Amino acid sequence: MNLVPVDFLRRIAITAFVALIAGCSSLPVVTPDMAQAGSDAVQLRASSGRVLSPQRSREIIERLAAGGTQTDILTRHLALEQAIADGPLTLGNRAVLLQDGPATYEAMFAAIASARDHINMETYILEDDEVGRRFADALLRKQAEGVQVHLIYDSVGAISTSRAFFNRLRDSGIRVVEFNPVNPLAAAAGWDINARDHRKMLIVDGKTAIMGGINISSVYSGGSLSRSRSSGGKQGLPWRDTDVLLEGPVVATLQKLFFETWAKQKGHAVEPREYYPAPTPRGSAVVRAIGSTPDEPFSRIYVTLISALNSAESEILITNAYFVPDPQFMEALMNAARRGVDVRMILPSTSDSSLVFHAGRSKYDPLLRSGIRIYERQDALLHAKTICIDGVWSTVGSTNLDWRSFLHNQELTAVMLGTDFGAKMRAAFERDLAASAPITLEEWQRRPVGTRLKEMFGRIWEYWL
Repeated sequence: MNLVPVDFLRRIAITAFVALIAGCSSLPVVTPDMAQAGSDAVQLRASSGRVLSPQRSREIIERLAAGGTQTDILTRHLALEQAIADGPLTLGNRAVLLQDGPATYEAMFAAIASARDHINMETYILEDDEVGRRFADALLRKQAEGVQVHLIYDSVGAISTSRAFFNRLRDSGIRVVEFNPVNPLAAAAGWDINARDHRKMLIVDGKTAIMGGINISSVYSGGSLSRSRSSGGKQGLPWRDTDVLLEGPVVATLQKLFFETWAKQKGHAVEPREYYPAPTPRGSAVVRAIGSTPDEPFSRIYVTLISALNSAESEILITNAYFVPDPQFMEALMNAARRGVDVRMILPSTSDSSLVFHAGRSKYDPLLRSGIRIYERQDALLHAKTICIDGVWSTVGSTNLDWRSFLHNQELTAVMLGTDFGAKMRAAFERDLAASAPITLEEWQRRPVGTRLKEMFGRIWEYWL
């Protein structure tokens, strides 16, 4: 068993002290108001979200220094993270980076096979294809062994999956919840035409969790680092995505988020099981799991991301599939670049959503002018949602950098603090970078009129995409 290093305990003690100080004064309250103002304009307004401004970040760092304790960049990010969100920073976790479908599915099937008490699974897409049926068979086997299985799937995400597929699971004793059914007459809870459950996570025995951007579909069967296109998506390309395997105390937070959704959707009463086993340290990673829902006054994930961008000191590395940011997120990125932070973004060169793709590209000009470097991933359909800041602050999750994720979807993100995981994230970014093409300002200004018209059309619809 790996124990938590004393150095981490010292840092967390400093973090708690600084958080206490930070709580004595109010933080700026800014979140996006996605309501349209006119045809395609947007306006921002104050709300009840807490955002760390660059000035507030400097104040916290100055108080650390004034305390007479020598600090490094990790200690500063620990302090800044603790000052942002309400969810706990958990110590003693193991975090394993998983890239692409094959590695993630292998880890998921291994976790399912190891289950002895319960399995909780939540996904946006669950296809009735080769991969979907493999998962169904694995869950059915565990249910037959006495392991209680709970499944939440999104109604729109799984709209092409037959009722027979889910009835087979239900008939075996697996508890199944359809999130916000397309048919309002089938909704057990309040119905919202635009609300979607975009989370993807698997929890086994309350001890192991796998989460990120990967859905249950055969399009993920091919790895993006190979040239094989035999398992590609609509464009014949392999899908590039990222998940993380987590063990340790943070799993309890993910379990809580799962059952909150289950209760809101009026799921069947859960059978008594050991859903919250005594937390056991499994590693040295400091992790915070953050969930957001459209029925809350603001997105906790959005607040966390904006604050992290504002607190960045040297480097911001973003890989994201659907990049259609609101003005405040744009400004946070550009401000970071203007103060000397190396901001680099890997975005798609093609997409399964043409409107989102072109709406996102319409944002390139001001970003490039501010000094941000943009690259587009080639030979793969990019679906990952990751950020690495200063080599110590990393996120992996389901959240795209667009209006839908921040306003209309249930999303899930894990924040990992530490140099070990940060180094793995940076290495993954560099591998994607090697397979990406740079977009320069000079090149971008010469793009054809037809491309510009597609961007204008996509931008009109960006709120609803």
